[in-house]
Amino acid sequence: MPAAAELKDRARRALERQRDELVELSHDIHDHPELAFEEYFALERLTGTLAGHGMAVDAGVCELPTAFSAHSGEGPLVVALCAEYDALPGVGHACGHNIIAASSVGAALALAEVADDLALTVKVLGTPAEEGGGGKVLMLERGAFDDAHLAMMVHPWPADWLAAQCLAVSHFDVHFTGKEAHASAAPYEGINASDAMVVAQVALSLLRQQFHPGDQAHGVVSEGGQAANVIPARVSGRFMCRAPSLEGLERLEPRVRRCFEAGALATGAQVSFEVLSPIYTHMESDPDLLGAYRANAETLGRSFGPDDQGDDLPTVSTDMANVSLQVPTIHPLIGIDAKGAVNHQREFASACATPSADAALYDGALALAWTAIDAATTPKVRERLLNRSRP
Repeated sequence: MPAAAELKDRARRALERQRDELVELSHDIHDHPELAFEEYFALERLTGTLAGHGMAVDAGVCELPTAFSAHSGEGPLVVALCAEYDALPGVGHACGHNIIAASSVGAALALAEVADDLALTVKVLGTPAEEGGGGKVLMLERGAFDDAHLAMMVHPWPADWLAAQCLAVSHFDVHFTGKEAHASAAPYEGINASDAMVVAQVALSLLRQQFHPGDQAHGVVSEGGQAANVIPARVSGRFMCRAPSLEGLERLEPRVRRCFEAGALATGAQVSFEVLSPIYTHMESDPDLLGAYRANAETLGRSFGPDDQGDDLPTVSTDMANVSLQVPTIHPLIGIDAKGAVNHQREFASACATPSADAALYDGALALAWTAIDAATTPKVRERLLNRSRP
């Protein structure tokens, strides 16, 4: 096997040749934001790019029309690079999934150059619906990661971090059903579903005082009635519960649901819950892979001051966390110049198609590729990954 330094240089030169194409790919996806499970434009662009570079592509895998799997090489060590590409309602690619998708494709193209020398199989998994749909969880349950020995991706953020505090999360809709009536002439004939939601939100606000550290609950009213002079009979909201662990989430969510049940009890409305996604777990990053990523990112000029200074970790939730409990995984945050904006703001979406974002795409792709090379060429790490016990 050639030396790691030589393989890394070959991977770098391969990535450099595709740099302009990858930036165009990122910007195209950014310009065509698509919601969970509707990412057909991104699917076509990503699979077309991978197929155009000789990778075998299978679209619509795991019974998900906008999921895909692509691979190159036939080695025993299988590295999975996860591509996210769904956007957020109203604010587009305000979480930078266009960068995630393009950087994973870039890492795959760089690794394909040296896969045979490394006895490696490079696998790109297109994972839809990270923003609340649980695409990775569904793909994990349906076997997409069964052959993977390590899984990686980078996520845009206002600064570089090795990892975040990943909270377990549940996503659900709440529906209150009451009875319509004329709001002036006969309000007493109605059952006000909006009042039920108000009572529930007040109860939830009071409950927060008793939350365990790290617990969260938040949401929006998605349907609140149609006319001011009609007692609303149908009111709905979309909510999330988060906790630092699955055990904490299992403790928190029943308490939150009782707040909505209290709204129904107080007003006479009926309440129902609709689960939107599999539960996302907490994350466990692989220390060997994370250490290699840090060294490679620092070689590219990245720094991890907030980690070293012990700053409070960013709190996020992701379906990549579920993968991490079954496959050695890393999910570092790669910094872009967001000019003071944070993820899920319109200003952050704008920052995700700038020269800074394009640089993060390149650095993230190369750092991931080099990390896979380190894993494949370090005998102790390679042996551990190949021989690890699976859940």
